[in-house]
Amino acid sequence: MKAPSLDDLRRHAVARSLFTPTTLPRALRRLGFVRADPIRAPARAQDLTLRQRVRHYRAGDLERRYPKLEIEEDFFVNYGFLLRTTHTLMHPREGCSPWSAARWKQAHAVLDFVRQRGVVHPRDVDAHFQHGKAKNWFGGSSNASTQLLDGMHYRGLVRIARREGGVRLYAARDVHGPAPDPAAALDALVEVVVAKYAPLPELSLNMLASRVRYGAPQWAALCRAALARAKQRLPNVRVEGLNWFWPAGENPASKRHAVDDAVRLLAPFDPVVWDRRRFEAFWGWAYRFEAYTPAPNRLRGYYALPLLWREQVIGWGNLAWKDGRLDADIGFVSGRAPRGGFRAALDDELQRMTAFLAPR
Repeated sequence: MKAPSLDDLRRHAVARSLFTPTTLPRALRRLGFVRADPIRAPARAQDLTLRQRVRHYRAGDLERRYPKLEIEEDFFVNYGFLLRTTHTLMHPREGCSPWSAARWKQAHAVLDFVRQRGVVHPRDVDAHFQHGKAKNWFGGSSNASTQLLDGMHYRGLVRIARREGGVRLYAARDVHGPAPDPAAALDALVEVVVAKYAPLPELSLNMLASRVRYGAPQWAALCRAALARAKQRLPNVRVEGLNWFWPAGENPASKRHAVDDAVRLLAPFDPVVWDRRRFEAFWGWAYRFEAYTPAPNRLRGYYALPLLWREQVIGWGNLAWKDGRLDADIGFVSGRAPRGGFRAALDDELQRMTAFLAPR
């Protein structure tokens, strides 16, 4: 295999992630998991990610079809949707902090209630048990029942059955024993991460492997050894001062990694751009997610979508859906739009975005 250059690695990253659009189940299998975010500007991150990879995808399709898909909504290295086979590897898991006997008593009472009802809305639990209010993680107040259900979900006592108006509805989860070989399970989880974000600079691989402990906290002490095993088995190369890793069997230098003449407006959490360290190595400028940055300090916008032209991220777009029409404000790192078919390709992307946002 020819040693890949940085250009090879960039083309490989774009081509392998932005595969030919397919069905929703197949796209989910290819991706392994999809990062979720509730902000809609103009759509949720999971929908913006899937629209690039699923034929005729519309905003909200994942939520509508979720009950019939072989996936679970849960936390992995970040919160989102993952294959049920991957989800099973992480459970049963412990909470990040131990519960008191009184808290466990509450949880078992709620679990009995959920089993009796089948699927419950948090307000049904709150009305039945009257748990009251509790301080949440960002200093505000929320229903104590909602917080308890969140904790039960993380510990694998309940699962997300579906959503109703964006609110998670819960059902009891089938209980199974722990993985017989924790090391093998961790290796499999790391492989899912690598397959999603490769090719990866070493520091990004280190970070993602360490974040597996949030999905499987019971094995936190084993994550460092899992990372060491990954570095031994994964193909790698040193390019321009960075060590890069990718899945076995792939060839980043292959001429088959052709990139089409397309414009794509990507979600801030799309696997092509999520790794900011890799982003700067590939494209030479810093992209930041600014939704939580005070408005006067924003450089590119509340929810600026990275703009990919061919294999280069050359700018960003701020989009809004108003009265059935798409409003697009496009910016460029160089200060101006490129030539050579870009305008026509941008118009095509905005038409695809309009179709994606239009209600079914």
